[in-house]
Amino acid sequence: MHTESKHFRRSNKFPNALRIAAAPGAILTAIFAVLAVAAPLSAQRAERSSLDITGYVIDAELDTATHHISAKTVVTFTAPPNLEVVNFGFHPALKITKITDAAGKLLDGERTADGSIRVTAGTPIVPGQPVKWTFEYEGVLTGSEDGPVEGLKLAAIQEPISYLLYPARWFPTTGYMTDRFTAEMHIRVPQGVRVFASGGTGASHPVTLTGGKPGDQYDFNWTKPGFPGTVIAGRFVGPVSVGAGNVRVFLTISHQASANQLAQTASKQYDFFTDAFGGNEGARLNVIEIPDDTLPAVWAPEIAAIQGSRVGDKSGIRLLANTIAHQWWGSEVSPRTLSDAWITNGMSRYGELMYLEEDSGKSSMRAALEDVSAGALAYDTIPLSSSGRLAPFSPEFQSMTLEKGAMVFHMLRGEIGDKAFLATLKGTLSQFTDNSIRAQDLEKVAESQSQQQLTPFFAQWIDGTGAPRFTNKYAVYRLGNNKGFRTIGEIQQDLDLFSMPVDLRVETDGKTENKKVEVVGTSTQFVVDTFGPPRRINVDPDQWVLKSTSDLQVRIAILKGQQLVAQGDLASALVEYKKALEANPQSSLASYRIGEVLYTQRNYQASVNSYRDALRGDDEPRWTEVWSHIQIGKIFDLTGQRDRAVNEYRLAIQTNDNTQGAVNQARAYLQKPYAREDSE
Repeated sequence: MHTESKHFRRSNKFPNALRIAAAPGAILTAIFAVLAVAAPLSAQRAERSSLDITGYVIDAELDTATHHISAKTVVTFTAPPNLEVVNFGFHPALKITKITDAAGKLLDGERTADGSIRVTAGTPIVPGQPVKWTFEYEGVLTGSEDGPVEGLKLAAIQEPISYLLYPARWFPTTGYMTDRFTAEMHIRVPQGVRVFASGGTGASHPVTLTGGKPGDQYDFNWTKPGFPGTVIAGRFVGPVSVGAGNVRVFLTISHQASANQLAQTASKQYDFFTDAFGGNEGARLNVIEIPDDTLPAVWAPEIAAIQGSRVGDKSGIRLLANTIAHQWWGSEVSPRTLSDAWITNGMSRYGELMYLEEDSGKSSMRAALEDVSAGALAYDTIPLSSSGRLAPFSPEFQSMTLEKGAMVFHMLRGEIGDKAFLATLKGTLSQFTDNSIRAQDLEKVAESQSQQQLTPFFAQWIDGTGAPRFTNKYAVYRLGNNKGFRTIGEIQQDLDLFSMPVDLRVETDGKTENKKVEVVGTSTQFVVDTFGPPRRINVDPDQWVLKSTSDLQVRIAILKGQQLVAQGDLASALVEYKKALEANPQSSLASYRIGEVLYTQRNYQASVNSYRDALRGDDEPRWTEVWSHIQIGKIFDLTGQRDRAVNEYRLAIQTNDNTQGAVNQARAYLQKPYAREDSE
């Protein structure tokens, strides 16, 4: 195994590994970590790199037996004037053995505090002219090494599935998700291993690996500027496809029973997004299994990868839809800066909700919007236009770009209508194919397609923070000559600069009247005539506006608690859950989450008390009932009270609620008492 040459040295002033706290930011579906995957620290310091990498040629050999990679990468880039030292992001576990310029001259480089490489140019760099440098490197990637993000495995060479994800920086990078590039890759692997990357047909040819071992080489060439830097290699069966066959599914033997259903779902989702967004630039889509030890799902051009444990699970349907939507929003168009990432992250999230609406109806989408709204307001302290200042994989960045971004698109749809909204999406993708996009670009396309002036809308939701809390006051007057009733009222909210049309619904004993009111400032009057006396007046009854409510504050506190649990901060999580319980003492979900934390701390009596509170609460969501019984049963098993445990498992089964396999789990514990594993 090579060591780093004297021309490449580590800085003695800084630690070798990049240490950044990372946490998933999902609300209930664990999607956040998929979409705003870890980014290099350099991307946090500057939203857009001054260095422009235009293309790569990568030759790499993977040895799954030793977890080893050896690679040679030719990087083509242009640089600004007076640049003598060039910074590249690079995986801390990989060792540089040689860096040379186009003339073959050795270049000096060193590691820095953020895990990047500082390379000193051997000859002056001419601004705007392409420069080619060649990096030779090797290393062991088991996934347990220090990587770009602490707590996330982004690269591992192993059996049965190896993965080298673009954010793992397994090749020299810059401008995470903003600097588009092409990639020609030649990947050599042991026999029987299939390789997937962007721009390949799946064909291979035999080669001899290092040490004389037989192997295969897979060749890929993605020629459109994008993000083709992910490689997945494994012992897959398939492909399985349905319909036109442009969507193919590759799973391992252990999950192949789910392949046909997954292929049907993926094909249906791909067709739906093609109708909604327009044709995709990729010739095919490979849906591939990845291990459960990495991100829930990942995407690259022509690739949508999902954890094996999710391929047969209902939660995987939305996760897959979100991932496939990135073929358009993220791959085909990308953010100009990280402050524009709400466009691609948000629209992929909203694409997921659009598919949910198509597949399960408007009521399912509205239920999902409640969780999305909580995420949108959980960290709403700076405008979306400034979100690039945040760490791209932090809960704050992810909540803002995914959830608030999704709500911006939902509100835009409500304001301009379905026809203009779909035309805006297709027009944006068509106009900016293989390019980056800014918020003002999207605004211009939306104004053109809707023929509306949308500056107030984007100023409110992109350049502002907060959400209105609507209240309405009104008086009802009987009109003479049997002409019915006149309601004179006022919509009040607390944002002085707010300006947006809002739906108003007046329910009577007879016909329901709907009216759109242009709400401007903190108080706006309305007048509605009805034949029957009004029984109820609703502001924004169909949930088109992101608004603050008491129920939403409960959801936000619970969301923050879940994120803190994911970070291992149980004490702070309890504080958030108790805030939710103070806001709504009947919240079954808040009590259940408190029970979870106490159970983790092995405070069994207090945990049982909280699960009992969940059973006595508002039963929202419904699954808290079945799982509270199961959790109480587990505690009884752990404390040697088998008869009481059996009773709880039976009560769980009687709910007939099999959310996340609850009934199946309860039946299993009826047969065999629960025993806590050492790792728990």
